Amino acid sequence: MAVTRLKRKDRKNKARQNNKVRVIKQLLSTPVIKNVDVEELKARFTSAPATAAASAE
Repeated sequence: MAVTRLKRKDRKNKARQNNKVRVIKQLLSTPVIKNVDVEELKARFTSAPATAAASAE
């Protein structure tokens, strides 16, 4: 009794698995979004030009 290899199915299964691994790696490579204090950022931007202008004089 001879063994028959299902080459097309084998290629398809490998491609599916490679795609799943690639998607997981892409998801893990994205940076984690952290909680940002919007009010502090606004305060930084409003105070930065004033300090820069004062040091230039």
